[in-house]
Amino acid sequence: MRDAYHDELDAITDQLVELTSLVGRAISLGTQALLSADLGLAERVIDGDAAVDALRERVERRTVDLIARQQPVASDLRALTTGLRIASDLERAGDLAVHVAKLARRKYPTGAVPPELQITIRRMGDVASAIAEKTGEVTATRDAIRAAELEADDDVMDGLHRSLLLTMLAPDWPYGVDTSIDLALAGRYYERFADHVVSVARQVVYLVTGETLRA
Repeated sequence: MRDAYHDELDAITDQLVELTSLVGRAISLGTQALLSADLGLAERVIDGDAAVDALRERVERRTVDLIARQQPVASDLRALTTGLRIASDLERAGDLAVHVAKLARRKYPTGAVPPELQITIRRMGDVASAIAEKTGEVTATRDAIRAAELEADDDVMDGLHRSLLLTMLAPDWPYGVDTSIDLALAGRYYERFADHVVSVARQVVYLVTGETLRA
């Protein structure tokens, strides 16, 4: 009975890792769609959000069922309740990847990102994808030390976000208000994506140590 119980705990962890992979893939494809005005990729990300939502629901149902049947205590209960928060953060990160894709779809066939900011947006997408990949790894391994190191990656994203805003606020910005609004939204999507995924890493630290890691 206990072996089956711990198999269930491991299965929930595997689903959380899968969820992390899905949102990481979504932000990567969304970035490609945004930079290349690729409508097909944008639609793929938007349609793929249903899988993210469905997996989150499966995690929640499985977790609640396990709590009800096994009445876990101590570290097991902490793992299950933390898993619920992780699933919620990842689902929200997936929504932000969809927002990036919807921006690409809304601007199609025109590109949303002017040449001067292609590198910055690409870098933001790369950082977001890397954070998601690392978070999946620390979720699987429960490596609290590496999880805490993800704060530095979040700082990189914040720096890119500031750089994006400063470029648009420069007196010689030539692209007008509409482009500024689109890029301000894109920057916010990436920044919030990173926040939600790094929040998962903080939950891993809490799960392992019982201590809350502050931003």
